[in-house]
Amino acid sequence: MGVFVFLPLFLPLTAVPIARLAEQHLHPRGAARLLTSIGAVMALCSAVCLGLTGVVGTAQLPGNPLPDSWSDPEVRAALPYHETVGTAAICLLAAVAAACLRTVVRHLRVRARARRALGRRVVGGAGGVGGAGGTGAAGAGAPGADDVAVLPDASPYAYALPGSPGWVVVSTGMLAGLAADERAALLAHERAHLEHRHHRYLLATQLAGCVNPFLRPLQQAVAYSAERWADEESAQAVGDRRVTARAVARAALVSHRAPVPGFAAFAAPGPVPRRVAALLGPVPAARNWPPAHTRAGVAAMVAAIGTAASALCAVNAAVALLLVLKAVTPL
Repeated sequence: MGVFVFLPLFLPLTAVPIARLAEQHLHPRGAARLLTSIGAVMALCSAVCLGLTGVVGTAQLPGNPLPDSWSDPEVRAALPYHETVGTAAICLLAAVAAACLRTVVRHLRVRARARRALGRRVVGGAGGVGGAGGTGAAGAGAPGADDVAVLPDASPYAYALPGSPGWVVVSTGMLAGLAADERAALLAHERAHLEHRHHRYLLATQLAGCVNPFLRPLQQAVAYSAERWADEESAQAVGDRRVTARAVARAALVSHRAPVPGFAAFAAPGPVPRRVAALLGPVPAARNWPPAHTRAGVAAMVAAIGTAASALCAVNAAVALLLVLKAVTPL
């Protein structure tokens, strides 16, 4: 094992440059997938590192549940050993598990609360689902789709509520503030979130940030990429990037200072000026890896090397520990 078992705790720093540069040279779809994959692998390697360090460091502590042979002098001679480091690793691993559990529970709780609120608003309410709720703002028939829930609420908001089935939830206040083509773009944006399950990308990077704080920049980058991904899907659906840009800008202006209580995780609009500027520019190239001669290409290569090294260190440490323990553990 050696000191290499600790490298996965620091190698996530190699992903910070690509988190900042991915949006410049990658399609938002490719950026979200690449950054989420890097974050998930590095988080797993960090967790394995903490677990192995805890096992090795606490093998001789009284009351540990490990086999007696795991504290054999031969094991101590072959593997790094320090009770303080091992105990700290166990404590950190427990803190990581608690943070991940808290994140998952909060995510599920927000979804459940949103679904309960949606159910109360639409059950028995004619026009609440699949209709415009009598606002006269259901232009182009878009809010009349089966997957759209129009809530009679003056507060302007719209969000994608994942689940089985998923819902696009939009208030009459939001619909009233948009033109017909802008409503279509808004609904297409929210449908893209549901279709491509963007909430899973966001949850994965949130959990990665809980495991290793060095991975938190990926969380912000993936959140922005998911919004841009939905923007591009919306622009393709309505056939006009300027309409989507107007919808994004106007929806942000309409909903300014009018957050959705308890549902901010689903209704967050992201950095609107950057999104609008991107929509007013050319269509991003459909590439999943930046050109090698660019800064983003170098950053992606550094992140890939860091991810591979992190995985190699974790696997090497796990195999070394298993081989040593197998050699000293009686059949």
